Amino acid sequence: MIKVGIVGATGYTGLELLRILENHPEVEVKFITSRKEAGKTLGELFGWTGRFSSLVFQEPNLESLPSEVDAVFLCLPSGEAQEFASAFLKKNVKVIDLSADFRFKNVKTYEETYKKKHAYPELCEEAVYGLCEVFEEEIKKAKLIANPGCYPTSILLPLIPLIKNKLILKDSIIADSKSGTSGAGRKSDNYFSFCEVNEDFKAYKIASHRHTPEMEEKLSLFCKSEVKLVFTPHLLPINRGIFSTIYFKPTTDINEVYECLKEFYTNKPFVKVCAPGKIPRIAEVRGTNLCKMSVFKDEKRGWGIITSVIDNLVKGASGQAVQNLNLMFGLPEETGLLSSQLFV
Repeated sequence: MIKVGIVGATGYTGLELLRILENHPEVEVKFITSRKEAGKTLGELFGWTGRFSSLVFQEPNLESLPSEVDAVFLCLPSGEAQEFASAFLKKNVKVIDLSADFRFKNVKTYEETYKKKHAYPELCEEAVYGLCEVFEEEIKKAKLIANPGCYPTSILLPLIPLIKNKLILKDSIIADSKSGTSGAGRKSDNYFSFCEVNEDFKAYKIASHRHTPEMEEKLSLFCKSEVKLVFTPHLLPINRGIFSTIYFKPTTDINEVYECLKEFYTNKPFVKVCAPGKIPRIAEVRGTNLCKMSVFKDEKRGWGIITSVIDNLVKGASGQAVQNLNLMFGLPEETGLLSSQLFV
């Protein structure tokens, strides 16, 4: 059994991890932490009735947390994961970080984007970006995984094969994404309250969202030159799910774009390239670790269009984290993960 801990287990990503890991045949959760809820059990706090119901939330103190684990998931705000990652790595514990603290190779870009000084820039170089279908071989050998952001997952999975094979113009990329409110985390904020979100639809952080430089860095890596994209996120009045519409100018026939994606994701169980003309829906991936995408062409204007859908809490966060864990420990990447959607 792989022994794991979860630091920061009362947020949506931590709770989603616990939900997924309850059905993982090879994982034993040894500890969970919470600053506010230490001393309470998962059952007492959330009415949890599964096999983890008696787990007790511990204080997130590095000195007192058990180190007899094989891996830890860090479900902490960006800026707070660095000390925990460094400490556990020194104890030879593998780390999967769901914050942005190790997603950037360029530490200066991280510091400018998140307005925080990085305490361990050397670990950014060591970290592997955990986009499983793209960096699979590197993940298998990694000790520190930087789990990708949810928006970047939905956008990079379609774009990386195309930018790598020079099938799109690098200065033509526009990504228009819509996310459910759980993407903002489990917090008290009037902006995300029911009355503010219900019966409404709005863009936010236009031209300033912090996932933009994350995507630009990864696309530039595969393009071997600087890539800039226009990215606008929107808030949907739903709990979970992301729908990204990506516009680009192809350098070739759109059928070649489609065939490139089909070939790239052959034998990748969690990425499905839909048949031409089929538009994937958020409902088809809700509760799953799937990314579904489709390719279209605006014949009159010569632009290509890709639609991409994921569950932001699963493939966009906790499910991909478990997929990373499976790869790191030599398990089939599907272990414990679902491809069947929630129907209601």
